[in-house]
Amino acid sequence: MLKKYIGDRAFYRRVLAITVPIMVQMGISNFVSLLDNIMVGRIGTEQMSGVAIVNQLLFVFYLCIFGGFAGAGIFTAQYYGCGDHEGIRQTMRYKLWLGAILFAGALVVFLGYGPQLIDLYLNGSNDGGDLAATLGYAQKYLYISLAGLPAFAMVQVYANTLRECGETVVPMKAGLTAVFVNLAFNYLLIYGKFGFPELGVQGAAIATVIARFVEMTIVVSWAHTHKEKCPYIQGLYRTMHLPARLIRKYFITGSPLLVNEALWSLGMAFLTQSYSVRGLNVVAGQNISSTIANVFNVAFFAMGDAVAIIVGQLLGAGQYEKAKDEDRKIITFSVLVATGVGAVIFLTAPLFPRLYNTTPEAKTIAMHFLMVQAIFTPQNALLHTSYFTIRSGGRTFITFLFDSAFMWAVSVPLAYVLSRYTDLYVIWIFAILSLSELIKCVIGVVMVKKGIWIKNIVKDEEA
Repeated sequence: MLKKYIGDRAFYRRVLAITVPIMVQMGISNFVSLLDNIMVGRIGTEQMSGVAIVNQLLFVFYLCIFGGFAGAGIFTAQYYGCGDHEGIRQTMRYKLWLGAILFAGALVVFLGYGPQLIDLYLNGSNDGGDLAATLGYAQKYLYISLAGLPAFAMVQVYANTLRECGETVVPMKAGLTAVFVNLAFNYLLIYGKFGFPELGVQGAAIATVIARFVEMTIVVSWAHTHKEKCPYIQGLYRTMHLPARLIRKYFITGSPLLVNEALWSLGMAFLTQSYSVRGLNVVAGQNISSTIANVFNVAFFAMGDAVAIIVGQLLGAGQYEKAKDEDRKIITFSVLVATGVGAVIFLTAPLFPRLYNTTPEAKTIAMHFLMVQAIFTPQNALLHTSYFTIRSGGRTFITFLFDSAFMWAVSVPLAYVLSRYTDLYVIWIFAILSLSELIKCVIGVVMVKKGIWIKNIVKDEEA
């Protein structure tokens, strides 16, 4: 029985070879985001809340990029599994075009409706700070941050392709360099150190933009100067034409993921907005807790990438039974790791909020958010790896139903009703929403066990 769920040393070496570089990159990135958050948070509650609101809005763009590229990425992993370099080139061109279209759409939305979107989060009480000042800080941060979106999209085109082809170290190094650049310029520009101007939240935005372009330069230049390791990069820009049949193929597979990520991120933005009607202290407390939790959650987040890469390549190579066996073991490993991570989050929950220059109430709310997140960390790990399992075989419409349909059918209405028509403490609302996702866990486990995801989409042959 243990052998069914627990792998041998060779298996864990293979999984860790993929996940550790991703964990390191994500971990340091999220840790620097935490330091960035603390730096802004030490200026004041209004500044921290303004940045948090904008990052929630930009999160929608980021997830649209991730979701849109993920559809083509499923093909990339399977193309790599069967040695089709031209196929990989075509998926990269598709990502480049899609990234440009999504960036153009983001500019229209944020330049045209940015203040109105920010104001949706400022309709609660003034408890914890000045709402008008928060709006002003948020607008400044947003307009500067838009300059970094093209670099972010380009990084995802190259870094995702490298990971899907088994190269995880280079994106990790590029990401680490970028976060340290971000951290350094945060210190210089937020506080005005060593002769630099003191720019506050504007300095934080400029630092992020600089870091985005540094990361882009590293990952793009490495790929084009190591053609022996990336043979698919040769001739990438010889043409940007994509055959209509491939566009249809990638779009049909990828559009549910794009729509899923867009709707899911919009749903998360709506949940945050629902919490925000309880006042600025809640906005600040939730921002603190989510930033801290992200540092710890990289372990099971990286396991999703392991599923996408390992299982995707095995499906592309036609090794269906091995794919099923290794997927089951990765899911088990992820839940076990997440259980330990949850315990650490729970024990340290009272400590981190003390680092912020905000109100005592906001610190207490942050601590309670963290404790609830800690309890549900194993559940989130199971959901995450189940989602990536179903996605690895191209079953993207099912993942859409699994993720976004549940968000808008259950989570969003529940949050709306509980936040506006009850006097429940906001933490109880968060706990109820987290508990409702147990339904998804049951559905996910059943679908993974039945093996409906086992499919080779490159050869279009089902197991």
